[in-house]
Amino acid sequence: MKLFDVYPLFDIAIARGKGCHVWDDKGEEYLDLYGGHAVISIGHSHPHYVKMLSEQAGRLGFYSNSVVNPLQRQLAERLGRMCGYDDYSLFLINSGAEANENALKLASFYNGRTRILAAEKAFHGRTSLAVEATNNPKIIAPVNACGHVTFLPLNDLDAWKTEIEKGDVCACILECIQGVGGIRMATPEFAQGLSAICQQTDTVLICDEIQCGYGRTGRFFAHQWLGIRPDLITVAKGIGNGFPMGGLIISPRFTPVYGQLGTTFGGNHLACSAALAVLDVMEEEHLVENADKVGTYLIRRLREARLPHVVEVRGRGLMIGIELDMPYKEVRNRLVHDQHCFTGCSGTNTLRLLPPLCITKADADDFIERLQKSL
Repeated sequence: MKLFDVYPLFDIAIARGKGCHVWDDKGEEYLDLYGGHAVISIGHSHPHYVKMLSEQAGRLGFYSNSVVNPLQRQLAERLGRMCGYDDYSLFLINSGAEANENALKLASFYNGRTRILAAEKAFHGRTSLAVEATNNPKIIAPVNACGHVTFLPLNDLDAWKTEIEKGDVCACILECIQGVGGIRMATPEFAQGLSAICQQTDTVLICDEIQCGYGRTGRFFAHQWLGIRPDLITVAKGIGNGFPMGGLIISPRFTPVYGQLGTTFGGNHLACSAALAVLDVMEEEHLVENADKVGTYLIRRLREARLPHVVEVRGRGLMIGIELDMPYKEVRNRLVHDQHCFTGCSGTNTLRLLPPLCITKADADDFIERLQKSL
């Protein structure tokens, strides 16, 4: 048997990591400005994270959700306190796609409506409803194209209001900073206006914080920069620092109904231990504040450098897009193969930076030097 070939791969096998650096199986070191697609929040192989997971595996790796798991309750209480949503509830699952899938289902259960509004260039996952709400026809199978979703321009409040006022919209789902969409940012005026319209019409507002959340922008959630308080918040990626995990944060307006939502593996003992270790390190090492400080520094340095082929640098905290006047492929390949530095990409011409939240100013300077050589 062979692997089903779904990804274009760099011919590099990463064998170990520490902080913002990884090493391949030949011992070559790489600077990681991508964090495994925004997953590595506290850094690779953090000793506290390794200890928590190892000790939990030695006690109990898994038991079903038919019994009490005290780690789930600890995580809910701790997360609520740290993110400012201690009056909300937490439903634990396994991935970001599942988080968005369950958020959209819960919204439809709540108000009985069937239509969803999403932003152009949105990416919300690859499962049934989540992929239908993803603005990429190439990954939407015919069985998923059910007509539930209308895509509208980001920040065009009038367009969203017109659709909501038709009365059949169950939910608006929004990335406050679009990741796959090119690090495009919602404005405070748009977000606050949309929130107000949703409240007036009993439409559910979902903030997809899977990539832009968990401290990445310098606040716990990206929407907190915009002055809104959504009904549902979806999280994944950084919550487990590499351990597969997702969550749905649910406002008090929703009443649990047994049987509506469920999961086999979600919130298992190992996953909760990983998530609690992440919160320990984020709090003790002030990583949200570091994301703001180093991210602001990196964005400023990139803009001041006036590098060739760079059209625009945009983003917030450690979610940064570097738009080029050329396709990113050659530059990204040079960064990887010649400069030993990993970045992500968006669209056809934007480099996407999603480094671990423990990145230092020295790492940022190092990256700019490597980027300059690649350009």
